[in-house]
Amino acid sequence: MNVPLLPTISTFFIVLSAIFVAIGWSLIRQRKIEAHKKMMLAAAVSAVLFFIIYVSRTVFIGNTAFGGPEHLKLYYTVFLIFHITLATGGALLGIFTIASGLKNNLTRHRRLGPITSIIWFFTAITGVAVYLLLYVFYHGGETTSVIKAILGF
Repeated sequence: MNVPLLPTISTFFIVLSAIFVAIGWSLIRQRKIEAHKKMMLAAAVSAVLFFIIYVSRTVFIGNTAFGGPEHLKLYYTVFLIFHITLATGGALLGIFTIASGLKNNLTRHRRLGPITSIIWFFTAITGVAVYLLLYVFYHGGETTSVIKAILGF
């Protein structure tokens, strides 16, 4: 199997982020506050690394179109929009959740944390599914860089 390096690495980081969130959730249930904090910050760093790789690849190399059967394209597109919505919402909630924890606003942090974590788990799962559909189950379609799309070269 021949998969592209950057999407594989970025998918690894989003999965790692979700694993760290799960461990962090377990740690806080055990009242291990400092370990929880470190694990959640590790999850955030992993998510930021994913984002940096994803954005860099998107700008300089491009987005890869769905290369699977035409009759599945609409379903893939709807699924992708769902994933992007989850990822955006999860990232924003993650920022608010981490900020409230670091500012010791524990009422807000305790309210947002479980919701953010669940959304992040679904983000990671749907992200892996997008990766599998683009690069493992089907060969990716055309890749067009943002620079090429905007500037025409």
